[in-house]
Amino acid sequence: MKFNFSAFVFFLTSTLLAVLPAAAQKQSSPASPQGFHELQLGDSAPSFDLLGIDEEKHKLSEYADAKLLMIVFLSNHCPTSQAIEQRLKQLVKDYKSQGLQVVAINPNDPAALRPDELGYSKYNDSFPEMKRHAAEQGFNFPYLFDGETQAVAKAYGCLATPHVFLFDQERKLRYRGRFDDSRYADAATVTSPDAKNAIDALRAGKSVATAMTKPHGCSTKWIEKRVAVAADQEKWEKSEVHVELIDAAGIAALRKNDTKKVRLFNVWASWCGPCVEEFPELVATARKFGLRDFEFISISINEPSEIQEVKDFLEKHNAIVPDKIKPTLKAEGRAGNAYIYNPPANSPNTDALIQALDPEWPGPIPHTLVVAPGGQVIYRHNEEVNGDELRSKILEAMGRYYVPEK
Repeated sequence: MKFNFSAFVFFLTSTLLAVLPAAAQKQSSPASPQGFHELQLGDSAPSFDLLGIDEEKHKLSEYADAKLLMIVFLSNHCPTSQAIEQRLKQLVKDYKSQGLQVVAINPNDPAALRPDELGYSKYNDSFPEMKRHAAEQGFNFPYLFDGETQAVAKAYGCLATPHVFLFDQERKLRYRGRFDDSRYADAATVTSPDAKNAIDALRAGKSVATAMTKPHGCSTKWIEKRVAVAADQEKWEKSEVHVELIDAAGIAALRKNDTKKVRLFNVWASWCGPCVEEFPELVATARKFGLRDFEFISISINEPSEIQEVKDFLEKHNAIVPDKIKPTLKAEGRAGNAYIYNPPANSPNTDALIQALDPEWPGPIPHTLVVAPGGQVIYRHNEEVNGDELRSKILEAMGRYYVPEK
């Protein structure tokens, strides 16, 4: 009888898979860091010893008296995580006297976030910024930081923020997954309050009907992602800036803003000290909102013949067009977002520019104007801007959450 090697290999592999325990067969996602473990239903809650925003260390053991323990991984920066905050606070209030303890943990390494991943938040995910964010949002639950080692996030198998792990009184996992099925802040958009349903089932002494769901939100920012962040920074620093001449009519058309984008206009010159000083803040603003419908348009009042000098300055400060809006520029018939004002020969001053862009502009530079789609003014400032104030005003207008399309 002829030996069939392929059949033998298939038989051997099938046999091994049948006898190996499920945990041994299961492998982490290729994107998961070393040491990542996906917690399974019935597993015990991994211990932790983490610093909270109250500057105290928090351990799993200190919550031993709670009938139910919900560990929820949250972050400052993620719009989906921010969207559930009000619902989470309400859940804490509703179940405070019914034995539920909620503990929030931030799993993210703040150095593993690109600037444009912060476009929905005032803050990154650092510990000091956690304090400020939690204070502003009125968190009524502990908020702990795991971003230094991410050992707890790995032990629980945190895939995203938000990600919920609900344990019974014996600290066995009974529910794992999303908080609910909505990524929006409006509670009316929730059709399946999965975590609440699990809590109610356990309180009633029942098993959880849907014990596992898939979390949705922003992926955990593992320390290993720092390499990709550095590569993105290098790409940004090496990109080219395209500069064009523009007249008052062209500026008026841009100012009208018949797009879905928020537009930040800044009038400057390379010989203007305050302009040079503030420029890094404008570029930082453009990068922060680089994944949103946002555009930074610079208008230099250097002489048109100084186009190379303007280009060199802008490239030195990395005032490039983010990939997100390149298709919209192409659709508008534009090559870039950097311009030199080209006044009419019979009126070589900025009068026509002022009328086209902002009649309330008093005249000196730098001058900054932010307009919403349709041209409504969100922010205007003459002389050097405060970057934090500028970004705060833009974020206030654009919002911290995803919004359902109408």
